Amino acid sequence: MANYDSTILAIDPGSITMGYALIAIKNKKPTLLEMGVLRLGTYKDIYIRLAKIHTRVGSLISEFKPDSFAIEAPFFGKNVQSMLKLGRAQGVAIAAAMQASLSVTEYSPRKVKQAVTGNGNANKEQVWRMLKDVLKLTEDQPQFLDASDALAVALCHFYETSSPLAGLKKGKNGWADFIAQNPDRIVKK
Repeated sequence: MANYDSTILAIDPGSITMGYALIAIKNKKPTLLEMGVLRLGTYKDIYIRLAKIHTRVGSLISEFKPDSFAIEAPFFGKNVQSMLKLGRAQGVAIAAAMQASLSVTEYSPRKVKQAVTGNGNANKEQVWRMLKDVLKLTEDQPQFLDASDALAVALCHFYETSSPLAGLKKGKNGWADFIAQNPDRIVKK
């Protein structure tokens, strides 16, 4: 592993296709290390899919040893069953990161688009064009947009944490901050 200032693992959760991306930061400049997808559609059992997600996130953490973990928050849809499956997939990925003692930060899709393109309503093609420009990528379009979504989450996290105002921001900074700020909400058995 090269000598980087930091590395970020980002996940675009899904119970059918999970996107992931890793970026390295050196001298305040992000570089793509790896991006891809975990395809889960061939597994009919949701619990096998969840185990595969946990295993893959854990192997990415073991291989790349990221300093932080960012994940896209689920959007609200009308299909309750789909939302439950997406929430489970997100939870398993977060659990793998927490198991490795990584800080976890969650970003809404709108926040990711805003950070990467300046427009919270940008489409996936606009996001990809900006990612290509910022990270000096050569491919026209990734095979799976889930991977580019994860890459956008990683870049958003880089922007959010490298801003001079990063320490002054209020809002959701992940479960660790929530627990630290709300110790009375922890139930101990």
